[in-house]
Amino acid sequence: MPLTYPYTQYGGVWNLTSQSQAQGQTTWPNQKFPHLFAWGTNSYGQLGLNNTNNYSSPKQVGALTTWLNLSSGFYTSGAIKTDGTLWTWGSGAFGGLGLGNTTSYSSPKQVGSLTTWSKISVGNYFALAIKTNGTLWSWGYNNYYGQLGLNNTTSYSSPKQVGSLTTWSSVSAEYNFCLAIKTDGTLWSWGQNQFGQLGQNNTTDLSSPKQVGSLTNWLSVAAGFYHTLATKTDGTLWAWGHNNFGQLGSSNTTYYSSPKQIGALTTWLTLSGGTYLSGAIKTDGTLWTWGTGANGGLGLGNTTSYSSPKQVGSLSNWKSINVFQYFGIATKTDNTLWSWGYNNFGQLGLGNTTYYSSPKQVGSLTTWLSASAGQYHVLAIAQT
Repeated sequence: MPLTYPYTQYGGVWNLTSQSQAQGQTTWPNQKFPHLFAWGTNSYGQLGLNNTNNYSSPKQVGALTTWLNLSSGFYTSGAIKTDGTLWTWGSGAFGGLGLGNTTSYSSPKQVGSLTTWSKISVGNYFALAIKTNGTLWSWGYNNYYGQLGLNNTTSYSSPKQVGSLTTWSSVSAEYNFCLAIKTDGTLWSWGQNQFGQLGQNNTTDLSSPKQVGSLTNWLSVAAGFYHTLATKTDGTLWAWGHNNFGQLGSSNTTYYSSPKQIGALTTWLTLSGGTYLSGAIKTDGTLWTWGTGANGGLGLGNTTSYSSPKQVGSLSNWKSINVFQYFGIATKTDNTLWSWGYNNFGQLGLGNTTYYSSPKQVGSLTTWLSASAGQYHVLAIAQT
């Protein structure tokens, strides 16, 4: 099937259907091409800039215009290109790059030679990816918790297939656990479960995928540090796991080991879970955050923690949200990029290391297509 970029400002998507198009030999809107940018901490080369220097403003990663699907982890980064190839860079500890070794790389390296990769989610020294045939694959750190889903606790330095099913639709990897949704709308989890973040109504770790309940109407899922957020097809919001700062949004700090509905609204659309905080966008384009307000990470103009969703400003033109280690980054429908919160390594992309408790625009570009927040670094695609 053709891969697409979400060019919503042009009334739809820009299809890449042929080999020449996938290689960038096509006419893009306004004759601008999608480039990969990175900024923030770079101790293991996770920015892909062929060095280990930190950057406090966006820096272009190479000259290629074929980057499509991004994922930032703790000290690693991953991406899929429009030709279906898979690339990783940063820390190679525990085989987390999937390159058959434990070497760290400061520029993107291709994982194998296949051209059938579709989606990737990078966690803590490990990653999971889905191919176009619906199979699920994992690699990297697997000690103690079985977060690779391979029914063991062995670490692997190259991709291994998780079971034999061809019905995986989406996956979200975080600290030491994972959640995924199948094409039939069922939700599955595995890995560390110390705080009930797997949603299995217990705190038992799992080394292979196990279904969460029996429902078949799960739409999206986002793993946080030790907690999980999910939406159903009816637009309701659900959360479970660690809740010491109210990151579940349940108006308390009680931990839950099975899905708990957050409020009664049916207008939740896009989710992101971070370190003790959460963020979401509603169908009306409003932005909401909750959990720890440390370092201004909720974007609410203060450092207060909230145990229920609070609207960020009054605007209704937000498009995407990513929260991670006490900071957030988001795009608007005008394709501007905004950030707030913790900024010790320049991960806000604002050219400094100043913390901000409300959203600040990153540069002046109006062509940002997507962004992915890692622990202290960010990857993003923009047309330039």
